[in-house]
Amino acid sequence: MFLLDSPLYGEIRGERSLMAFPFFALSKNAWMKPLSYVTDRVTIEVRPSASGVATIYDKEIVLYIASLMAAKLEAGEEVDQDFVFTAHDLFSVTGSNHSARSYNRLSEALERLQGTQIKTNIEAGGEGEEGFFSWLSEAKLHYTRTRNNERRLKAVKVRLCDWLFRAILRDRQVLDYATAYFQLGPIERRIYEVARSTCEEDGLDLDLADFRLQVGYQNPLANFRAALKQIASTDTIPDYHIELVDVVAGPDEPDGETRRGRKATPVRVSISRRPQQAVEALSATLAHEPQPNRGSEPLADQSTD
Repeated sequence: MFLLDSPLYGEIRGERSLMAFPFFALSKNAWMKPLSYVTDRVTIEVRPSASGVATIYDKEIVLYIASLMAAKLEAGEEVDQDFVFTAHDLFSVTGSNHSARSYNRLSEALERLQGTQIKTNIEAGGEGEEGFFSWLSEAKLHYTRTRNNERRLKAVKVRLCDWLFRAILRDRQVLDYATAYFQLGPIERRIYEVARSTCEEDGLDLDLADFRLQVGYQNPLANFRAALKQIASTDTIPDYHIELVDVVAGPDEPDGETRRGRKATPVRVSISRRPQQAVEALSATLAHEPQPNRGSEPLADQSTD
């Protein structure tokens, strides 16, 4: 018998640092290369396991666990690092179908979350850590056998890493997610997360190269610019409007990126919050769009040239 932490009552939540910085691969399939993020203030190193780096879709499980924990804290309940939940509730919350493929993907995702190694100088709960950790220090699928000797998944049991547990428990920097988040592609998800965690009332204005670094896009800057241009034209990022702004360089300023002898115009990314009426209209539109079949989609914008 298991004492379940599910079903989840309330909103999907995420820890602010996990929203602001690129800890996960922007891939639908296995991403086997290490990831890194380095600025003057923050360093992140992510190493793959034999099954690859945890992906932005695997992150759904981390968000679900963080949401269960946040809901318990708000209710004044005691929390520990072990969480037990049903796959059925996880799939219902994230909008996944309840097919056999989804259950197989769950097993693969848990393996990547447990195997991926992360090292960062970001402190959590007033403490820093040296060395690597995994998102889940333990992950198990508990099942029973039917009369036909078929396996039936009973519950998922995981142990959340110390770093993230401290961040949620002590820092309480937990933000809610738009429900339409789970209908977005990998890059759109990261754009939303960066905007949600860093965009102030006056909006956000970043150099294209800096924004690419924070999103965690691995391909060349020109590819990122093209992807953003298309995303800006569709204008479907929940709660936020994104715009690419060409910057006219002054006579003493350096030119933009040079590619095959051609000078590229410097570009900045401008992100602003939508008016509430526009947010409600977009949410209604996305809610009626069919959920993508994530198990069969090709790798999105992360293949090397």
